[in-house]
Amino acid sequence: MIESVFGQIALILLVAAVAGFLAHLAKQPVLVAYIFVGILLGPAALGIVSSDAAIEGLAKVGIAILLFLVGLKLDIGLIKTTGMVALLTGVGQVVFTSVVGFFIVLALGFDIIPAIYIAVALTFSSTIIIVKLLSDKREIDQLHGRIAVGFLIVQDILVVVAMIVIVTIGAPEGTENQQEPWEILVGSAIFLAAVAFLAKFVIPRLMAWFARSPEVTLLFGVGWAMSLAGISEALGLSMEIGAFVAGVALASSPYRASLGSRMVSLRDVMLLFFFIQLGASLTFDDAISQLWPALLLSVFVLFGNPIIVMVIMGFMGYRSRVSFKAGLAVAQISEFSLILIALGFSLGQVDNAVLSLVTLVGVITITVSTYFILYSDQIYDRFSGFLRIFEIRKTAVTDIEDAISHPYDAIVVGAGRLGSKVIDGLQEKGAKLLVVDADPQALKRFRGKGFSTLYGDISDPDFASSLPLNETDAIICTVHERSTNVVLLETLYRFKFEGSICLTAMDVPTARLLQEKPGVTVIKPFEMAANKILGNIPEPRKRSDKK
Repeated sequence: MIESVFGQIALILLVAAVAGFLAHLAKQPVLVAYIFVGILLGPAALGIVSSDAAIEGLAKVGIAILLFLVGLKLDIGLIKTTGMVALLTGVGQVVFTSVVGFFIVLALGFDIIPAIYIAVALTFSSTIIIVKLLSDKREIDQLHGRIAVGFLIVQDILVVVAMIVIVTIGAPEGTENQQEPWEILVGSAIFLAAVAFLAKFVIPRLMAWFARSPEVTLLFGVGWAMSLAGISEALGLSMEIGAFVAGVALASSPYRASLGSRMVSLRDVMLLFFFIQLGASLTFDDAISQLWPALLLSVFVLFGNPIIVMVIMGFMGYRSRVSFKAGLAVAQISEFSLILIALGFSLGQVDNAVLSLVTLVGVITITVSTYFILYSDQIYDRFSGFLRIFEIRKTAVTDIEDAISHPYDAIVVGAGRLGSKVIDGLQEKGAKLLVVDADPQALKRFRGKGFSTLYGDISDPDFASSLPLNETDAIICTVHERSTNVVLLETLYRFKFEGSICLTAMDVPTARLLQEKPGVTVIKPFEMAANKILGNIPEPRKRSDKK
């Protein structure tokens, strides 16, 4: 075992980088690599790293940032746009999986309390993994993608409710500073009211001020999440709930997309330490003894969860292709399932065997379901005859399932002098635009003119990949920096954007670089200005030489 905390962290990061690369080659989410790293370096395998105070603190920060980002992206409007299907499939799948799963776990010989924990853990699916996979396949804005994200949001809300119930009534007797349930509820009500007041009257002004510097915006976001997590823990709730509330408080902010994209990488790094801590709690004997139950429950999750979604959507009139591809989004358990079990473990309500069981189910279902989603079209084509039995009821909804929505004629990146002229010209033609810029004041002007706006730095690849590329026919970048245009172009190629691409070049080398790329129109402001000047100058008069 490495005694130095710094040495342990260095080794964790190095091994995680190698494991993450191997996961990428295997087309697996990095989350799977993190779980393996935690098990490999923990006492269950090599025993090189232990879960000390430093690792535990970093793990808590990772969980808090994860919950903050979930709250930050909590788009209730998305649930509304997908109608009742998101609510019914989300709640229906949770009820089915938890009830049936509970009786399966009881049949495996577990006691009632562990069985409840395991059954609830089986119900939640990973929003992080599903959104990443659907985005990479450019299916996030298709009908099945919107429905999947809608019921995953419902699940995220329910998992937070489950955490609230656990920390409110789940603390064992004799816990130091244990509070009465009514004290926790009153404190929670005051806490939520205070956060709501700040979100309504204070946070918008603070965010507008901090947004002048992207670095300070990131620092404020992390500080806000950690502060509310600490206050929540002091009130007798868990710090996870406070971090989630912190994200919800900023969810309506126009800066949430930029802030969220900047915190994704930090989340991924810090979550690694949660899985290290989790791995340090596992033992090889427990993992072996729970292998058969883990396989049985994995089969239940991989096939039972999608089937119940397909049944519900079939009754609502959706065709089998849409219901099948949406149902695959629940064919795995999530990082929240592991966090929930770890919470029960910390309260002494579940043991190492339950922790090992749910971790094994997580590894198996995430690994297999990833390939299900990546090759969903091929799987459907092979089994389409059988899957059509889920087309239980046909309604008018089938007539619009395959329609692709293009709410924006163009996304214009950059609202400066050049961008403003482009936007004004397109507005005169009646185009519907989304204006993107890192200047809050510029966006404020265009919002006043009725334009949709999005705050963020397009040179950040994570933010660039969050653009609604499936909802527009053209991308126009009027930003002058060469690196910004190159990053945007790489993102568009990575997501196989098929619309028109217009980029800006301020010099000849940049223009040549961009012109070499297929499907790119290059805007050359200096050349255009020079041609305009030359076009307005009359032809030189012919003079005869005087001898």
